[in-house]
Amino acid sequence: MKTDVYLKDVFIGQVDSPLEFLEKVKKERRENNLPSTLNIGYNKELNEITIETSKGRARRPLIIIDNGKPKLTDDHIKKLLSSEIKWKDLIKEGVIEYLDAGEEENTLIALNKDSITTENTHLEISPILIMGLTTSLVPFSNFGQSARLNRGSKAQKQSLGLYMANYHNRVDTDANILHYPANPIVNTCNWDVAGQANHPAGQNVVIALMSYQGYNMQDSLILNSGSLARGLARSTYFRPYSVVELRYSGGLTDQICIPDKEVKGYRAESDYKLLEEDGIVFPEAHITEEDVIIGKTSPPRFLGEVDEFSVSANRMRDSSVTIKPGEHGKVDMIMITENDEGNKLVQVRIRHERIPEIGDKFASRHGQKGVVGLIVPQQDMPFTASGVTPDLIFSPHSIPSRMTVSHLVEALAGKTGALIGEKIDGTAFANQSEDELRKMLGEMGFREDGTETMINGITGEQFKAKIFIGNMYYLRLKHMVANKLHARAAGRIQLLTRQPIEGRAKGGGLRLGEMEKDCFVAHGASLLLKERFDSDRTVVPICSSCGLIAVDDVFRKKKFCHRCGGNVEINNIEISYAFKLLIDEIRAIGVLPKVHLKNKY
Repeated sequence: MKTDVYLKDVFIGQVDSPLEFLEKVKKERRENNLPSTLNIGYNKELNEITIETSKGRARRPLIIIDNGKPKLTDDHIKKLLSSEIKWKDLIKEGVIEYLDAGEEENTLIALNKDSITTENTHLEISPILIMGLTTSLVPFSNFGQSARLNRGSKAQKQSLGLYMANYHNRVDTDANILHYPANPIVNTCNWDVAGQANHPAGQNVVIALMSYQGYNMQDSLILNSGSLARGLARSTYFRPYSVVELRYSGGLTDQICIPDKEVKGYRAESDYKLLEEDGIVFPEAHITEEDVIIGKTSPPRFLGEVDEFSVSANRMRDSSVTIKPGEHGKVDMIMITENDEGNKLVQVRIRHERIPEIGDKFASRHGQKGVVGLIVPQQDMPFTASGVTPDLIFSPHSIPSRMTVSHLVEALAGKTGALIGEKIDGTAFANQSEDELRKMLGEMGFREDGTETMINGITGEQFKAKIFIGNMYYLRLKHMVANKLHARAAGRIQLLTRQPIEGRAKGGGLRLGEMEKDCFVAHGASLLLKERFDSDRTVVPICSSCGLIAVDDVFRKKKFCHRCGGNVEINNIEISYAFKLLIDEIRAIGVLPKVHLKNKY
């Protein structure tokens, strides 16, 4: 039976012996007779061979194994270290080749030299290459579960640190800077390769694994207020505001200035108190929400508004920039320049110091994320027999179901590293062994399992259980309560449905969903639903005879029905405007909905 061959998904012919053909193509590629970008795969079930040379495929390098021996020798490594040969020379020699997902299906890859058998076709350059760049920064990741590693990878991307050393001169949309970033005690070989040492994004903290009055249940964390006072996880949040002086047809232009009292939409005089003569706020000004930071006037929006004979001819309107609701801080930088079109551009950057508070999010590099549930005064925190107070208390219940053993091993390694004053290598599959770390701890007079006797800071009594305590690299994430707090009274509504608009940024309403409704009913507060669900309450006159929407003419003080006339009873009923809109839409498609009324009591 012949095997079909496809090149870039196009049928090009058939072969008698697929395995022989496969070997011949690979041999030719390794001898540089075929392009090195070519990959070949064989699907036994479908009995077809696919050859790929297309762009955009993910490919990775592997060492070729020939007759049970890797082609990369010690001689090659020496020459690489002395710069006699380069990476591309290894590819030319046929020592290393790049495989894509299709060709990898027909290989058996050994993790390391010790596990090579006669069946193996390739060898990993390093076992850590199984993981992506961010995931490879997770220490002791071979002790962790894959799903947690993915989350740990995501947490690192959301962490606060030093993203750029020149952040003072940049105007980034939404920037955070951690005040005292540190390099971890426990890290991996890829930490330096990735250049992370120049962009640290976390801090080494002392953590204790214990429950504390129930405030760290459900992944919550408890922080030591003494540590926060000394600058733990403190950060600054930067937000830019900008304005362009636009030019319009007819010679009209915007003006950046302090708006005149004659201007349409002029605010209260106190709103412009922070502006200097040029209409821009002064540096280091303390601003709160709704403060004007850049004064600006614009010509009328529509040409119809411009009337040569009008008393208020060509009247300008106020289009000043105010601080977003819920934000405050200090003016950090002001930049006056021109944009590409040559129009005046003013950028104002606001900064706000963020001290961790209840509800702020933290995470370790192992996907163990949680929010602050309580900030405890230092004197009430538990402490060890040697007087060490943890910075953070983490719940032990977060470990078993998630199987993040790497989290525990890092705490043990961090403790050892901090005590001996050395960094610990936590590279996956090539790390310092747990036994070694335990032995080192024991030699320093500590319990080798990382537990210590702890004393209750409130009662002064010794805890009956030994508490696991160690050092860990913790990340402060960008999800902060200050950016998410949202409340509103009456406000803007949508034109179509008359319901409150959506979104915190627009000052929208807070949706009360099905589950929230169930909570009110369960609490016996069902009358509260009457108040909550009338955001689009409307009163509609209904004809009691035919059930159609009637007319209530308030000016003529007449009530009548289009179908039945004025001799019928018209009742005003309360419905939601969304329902009234539905009735109108149903009528528009030719269906006549009727509302049947009955007595309430």
